[in-house]
Amino acid sequence: MIARSHLRTSFTILVTVWLITLSRLTIASETDIVLVVHPSVQTQSVTRDTARAIFAMRQRTWPNGQAIHVVVLPNRHPIHERFTKEVLGVYPHQLQLSWDRLVFSGTGQAPDQVSTPSDMLEHIATTPGAVGYIERGYLDERVQVLPVE
Repeated sequence: MIARSHLRTSFTILVTVWLITLSRLTIASETDIVLVVHPSVQTQSVTRDTARAIFAMRQRTWPNGQAIHVVVLPNRHPIHERFTKEVLGVYPHQLQLSWDRLVFSGTGQAPDQVSTPSDMLEHIATTPGAVGYIERGYLDERVQVLPVE
């Protein structure tokens, strides 16, 4: 009797831990940061170095010659902070410095800035060649994910 009760308790604990782990994986995937592009972008994936060059405004065209239009959230936005650190491997202030250098030297311009993830989606969906980032949970059919390898 005791062995059966112990087995039932162990099984219940195991199932509970499994369900909690599964729910966390689902939540984590919804908050993953993904690179998104306008459907006209033909590039299938980019490396981390290429993504860094694009967002530092050093790469200005896609491989087919189409102009790149970079869209970002404000520096202090939590998604922007996570994107720069997790995807690009730089701090937000480092990216801002590279944009400031381009603007003040007259050799380039800063990316387009939007206020919210919804604005990000709208801007990318309506701007050919646009690239930006959002949490996976915001994705819709108007944009496509650009994997970073």
